[in-house]
Amino acid sequence: MTARRRILRLALGLALIGGSLAALSGGGGQASARVARSAAGPNADETCLECHSGGTLGPRLVRGAMVPMDIDPALLRASAHGRFTCIKCHVGFNAARTPHRARTTPVDCGRCHADADSIHQFHAPATSRALTGSSAAFTCTLCHGSHAVAGGHADTTPEGARAIAVACARCHQEEVTHYAKSAHGRAAAAGQTGAPTCLSCHTNEISAARFQGTIADRKLEQERLCLQCHLEDPEVRRRMGPKAGFIRAYDVSVHGAALHAGDDKAATCIDCHGSHDMAKGYEEGALTEKRHIPETCGQCHEKIAHTFEASVHGEAVREGVTDAPVCTDCHGEHTIKKADAPDSPVAPGNVSVEVCSPCHSSVRLATKYGIRSDRYQTYSDSFHGLAIRGGQVSAANCASCHGSHDILPSADPRSMIYPGNLATTCGQCHPGASAAFASGKVHLEPVASDEPLLYWIATIYTFLIVGVVGGMFLHNAVDFYRKARHRLRRRRGLEPEPEPVGHALYVRMTRSERLQHASLLVSFVVLVVTGFMLRYPESWWVEGLRRVWGDLFEIRSIVHRIAGVLMVGASVVHLHYLGFTERGRGFLRDMLPRPSDLGDVIGALRYYAGLTQDRPRFGRFSYIEKAEYWALVWGTVVMAVTGVILWFQDPFIALLTKLGWDAARSIHYYEAVLATLAILVWHIYFVIFNPDVYPMNLAWLKGTLTEEEMEDEHPLELEAIRRRREQEKADSTVPDPEREEPRE
Repeated sequence: MTARRRILRLALGLALIGGSLAALSGGGGQASARVARSAAGPNADETCLECHSGGTLGPRLVRGAMVPMDIDPALLRASAHGRFTCIKCHVGFNAARTPHRARTTPVDCGRCHADADSIHQFHAPATSRALTGSSAAFTCTLCHGSHAVAGGHADTTPEGARAIAVACARCHQEEVTHYAKSAHGRAAAAGQTGAPTCLSCHTNEISAARFQGTIADRKLEQERLCLQCHLEDPEVRRRMGPKAGFIRAYDVSVHGAALHAGDDKAATCIDCHGSHDMAKGYEEGALTEKRHIPETCGQCHEKIAHTFEASVHGEAVREGVTDAPVCTDCHGEHTIKKADAPDSPVAPGNVSVEVCSPCHSSVRLATKYGIRSDRYQTYSDSFHGLAIRGGQVSAANCASCHGSHDILPSADPRSMIYPGNLATTCGQCHPGASAAFASGKVHLEPVASDEPLLYWIATIYTFLIVGVVGGMFLHNAVDFYRKARHRLRRRRGLEPEPEPVGHALYVRMTRSERLQHASLLVSFVVLVVTGFMLRYPESWWVEGLRRVWGDLFEIRSIVHRIAGVLMVGASVVHLHYLGFTERGRGFLRDMLPRPSDLGDVIGALRYYAGLTQDRPRFGRFSYIEKAEYWALVWGTVVMAVTGVILWFQDPFIALLTKLGWDAARSIHYYEAVLATLAILVWHIYFVIFNPDVYPMNLAWLKGTLTEEEMEDEHPLELEAIRRRREQEKADSTVPDPEREEPRE
């Protein structure tokens, strides 16, 4: 027997003696344990827990890893394996043999979980190594634990969600830390139904390390995963603020369309909202929180983001002004369209009203930040604004002059609207624009404090329109009353019938005069319609015309100019008629104002007031027709001159300055209003609604008046015609001395 064996026997003997002494001195517990062990059987769980519970054993190094030897029976019973015995997993053990053999059989989870590799694809092939007993550091117990194994649906409970986070954090500490602070992590920890855990997302092949397809395909898979909850899960949808339509709109946005077209640089949900650190938009630090939006968008649009940061809006955002616009305020969020798409808010035809107007028309913001709230309205009423409102997208909008991402104050030399840069800015649409062209105010409001000239033009014309048209209406109202009253009294026999007249017809308008009138009528109506279409593009009758003829507004300006040329041409023909034809010269003589016209006005007023029963007797033209004719002459001259200035705007702005051009535009508009109302109230009444000619004076069509109409409207001319005819008849009966035959 060697010395080594003697030492081992001595140690064993000492151990037996120590055990006996311990039993004699109060080892009743150990005795009870031995009794229990013998009663329970050598391989029962109670037998194992005699040593492996109560804190008697510390962890040991097993195959390169520290393995805990102490077990909490309560956790074991509550685990998914609580119904199994110890030797279900720890095969080949004999509790009666203590200590256990030096090299125990490794636990093989694959004996029961043969399908784990397909379920745990996010960790394959590491899962395969763990199941097959590989010596890899990654094992099943690293995530699931050893004895306190959670159930298969643990991620549906707060405890399970926290357990998953703890398990994943053993390898992915940084990601789990972000996740725990995110909206998803907080919701999962609070036990909200449908809140995602690590496994909710990563059981799918969405990470760059595992996805086998293209980047665009991986991003599409990530998008589908987000939509499974945020669009397709009713419980999640119930708690979400954004509506389903808003979320679904991403697919048809410029980003979604690009992604579906295979663009791997297109932004997806996680590019804007983050992945593990996703937070709600209003939360501080969120990628979609307003102050961080430029930075988030700048991940892809770096150059634009840099330009925006230097702008007046970007500076305000940095200073914490939450009312200042960022990318999403102008472009939208999930509904972002291409800048030139007709339905995009930043499209040329929409940017002013949809993007700039909400802020720059706000009285609240104007009061809060000391900015003017009339900027959009003055633009909207300008030539450019009216053209945009009418659908002419090539006209200048707010961004055309102020810029888009690089908006700067007018005092900044870099600004597009800095006085020294205006000629260049205007030259984008008006080549060759000079400093004189770009001079003058752009946003003009017709008030005395802003622009006195335009204010007085508007004021004078307003009084003129109200006074003239109002006077016309009052005149015609009493005229209608008196004439209608006489006719009704004659029908009832209260007044004698006038003397019978013949049925002769009298020439009122020759064919040439009717053609002149027709050209004037057509051109005037077209000018009125196409002109007010520009001024009031959203009015009901313009919308009606657009529904009938969708392209009408696109050719409006051409039609308006053609009608203007036609009116000027008709005026030139009329001037030739007045100067070079005998009837025209007679027309002019009869149309000239005379002192007797003033007496006719006074007589008419006395008749309308009931001071006399005798109506004034008019000749070829009454004061009514003379006032209308000379007003037409005046209006035609004014409209032609101002129309030419507006038509050839570039040279005239350079010649008259923009203020002069604006004055011409203002006069053109107010004169058009005055002329239109005068025709409707004055002319239309006397040729249609006048009781003496109703339902219509047909002279403009047939060229003649009946003898009754002549007796009512032009009795002096009728008498003159009768005298002339009688004189002609008398002259025809007197022998001509020169034609008498000589006497014999």
